[in-house]
Amino acid sequence: MPKVSLIVNDLSSGGTVRAYLLALVLREMGYGVEVVGFQFGKALYAEPPEGVQVRSVPGSILPGVLLKLPELLKYVDGDYIYAVKPKPTSFGIGLLRRWQTGKPLLLDMDDWELSWCGGDDWKYSPVTLKQRYRDLFKPNGQLRELDHPLYVKWLEKWVDRVDALTVDTNFLQKRFGGVYLPNGKETGLFDPSLYDADAVRSQLGLSQYRVLMFPGAPRPHKGVEDVLDALELLNQEDLRVVIIGGSPYDDYDDRLKQRYGKWIIQLPRSPVEKMPELVAAAHVVIVPQRDTLTAVAQFPLKLSDGMAMAKPILSTRVGDIPEILGDTGYLVEPKNPKQIAEMIESIFANWELAEQKGKLGRDRCLESYGTVAMSKILTGVFETVR
Repeated sequence: MPKVSLIVNDLSSGGTVRAYLLALVLREMGYGVEVVGFQFGKALYAEPPEGVQVRSVPGSILPGVLLKLPELLKYVDGDYIYAVKPKPTSFGIGLLRRWQTGKPLLLDMDDWELSWCGGDDWKYSPVTLKQRYRDLFKPNGQLRELDHPLYVKWLEKWVDRVDALTVDTNFLQKRFGGVYLPNGKETGLFDPSLYDADAVRSQLGLSQYRVLMFPGAPRPHKGVEDVLDALELLNQEDLRVVIIGGSPYDDYDDRLKQRYGKWIIQLPRSPVEKMPELVAAAHVVIVPQRDTLTAVAQFPLKLSDGMAMAKPILSTRVGDIPEILGDTGYLVEPKNPKQIAEMIESIFANWELAEQKGKLGRDRCLESYGTVAMSKILTGVFETVR
């Protein structure tokens, strides 16, 4: 059985979610899979799916991380090297390992990393040589962090040197090329027929609420604030936004709760195997992306969460979202709480239609966004690099 080494830039960050999905698809294709990477935080961002092995090496800032590099390279022993994200601790390691072994190198991009800092307008321009020295050598120097945009910008120039590239949005494909591989879902696991939604809501203490679920980490570009503003407009006591997990990056969750605490219920982050049961508790899955460069470059995993679980989805006309949902979801303009409020009222006033749309979303997910559909695409990709 040929083996694929999936390299994650930081096993304590959100990049593991896409890596675990790729691992499931590759395993479905008959490959042996191992996820490897540095771990810069104290714990894994998410527990791996059952049967997927993870090998981690403690990470640190430069130059200490270089001392750990030989240990990590030893773990990258697959017949194929598959880096997730064009970052030094994933793609950079992949390039080095290909140079050492001659094994094929694939790269997956599920985000435009530079969009977080201004995209093409971003430049590293220290005012003085003294500032450059501080960035490189001081204990808190920003260039000692391997996630620094300067290193990502350098590595983006090497994207066209890979043996194969997969991307999950039209934006990324237009910018970098590659093969479109959606951010899909294991539909055998995410199967609504396995769960009783009312029973799950009762178990979670949500029976008295109409649940608008956001199954992920809130960030400003994801627009959760706009839904909360809509609930302020509606002022209906039985509506709640239920967030699964939260942001590991900053205090954004706390700021949301300080301002909108009345409308928020937060559930702890859960392993992949537990997520379908939690999503089963939703009446509506919300994906209210704002029209930002970061959002346009993304395929929100929450879409395939909701579609696979046959949930009505309330989202926005941003990026690929209208194309992904087709006519199976509800779309409003981004950053428009008034339209969101009106759509929430319409969804619950016509609940049979909403449930029908949810079922159509499940059918669409099975056809185009499940791991079976992804494996067909990825099989073609691997045939080109053998």
